[in-house]
Amino acid sequence: MSPVVVVLVVLGGLSEAAGRILPLVARRSGVSRSLVFGLLLTGTVVESAVIALWPLTAWTLAQLTLSAPVSGVAALTWTPGQAAPMLLGAVIAFPLLGPLLHLLLLMGVGAGLVGPLAATTGAGWWVAAGCVALAGVGLAAVVEAVRRVVARIGVAGARELTV
Repeated sequence: MSPVVVVLVVLGGLSEAAGRILPLVARRSGVSRSLVFGLLLTGTVVESAVIALWPLTAWTLAQLTLSAPVSGVAALTWTPGQAAPMLLGAVIAFPLLGPLLHLLLLMGVGAGLVGPLAATTGAGWWVAAGCVALAGVGLAAVVEAVRRVVARIGVAGARELTV
């Protein structure tokens, strides 16, 4: 990935993390700044990794669906033109600005990945679209599962401290 793409992906990850963490912080008045910073930093790393892995995961799924995988072709990665709308989608992730609009923009970004994926793998457009959608939903499900596990651990740890 080029440095411009890395910056766009990290900014997108930061925006996604802030959109998830800031509403939680707003509900609790006594949260320390170091905890908020730690959560924001961790969330940025996780969200940036998910954003960066989306095209690679879709490319891997497309390779698995082909009867004869294409060899010698570079894996699909973000370009600045594809990552910029992803950053916009991350900014719109703030809950007050509309999750539906965020979802529509993510679908648009995913549709932008379909053409290059189909071209690099030789898969049909519909197969490539299915791989992009499955990769996006799969990565989102994994991250959501990890969030729920971490939240349960945090609640259990807080209960143990108060007892």
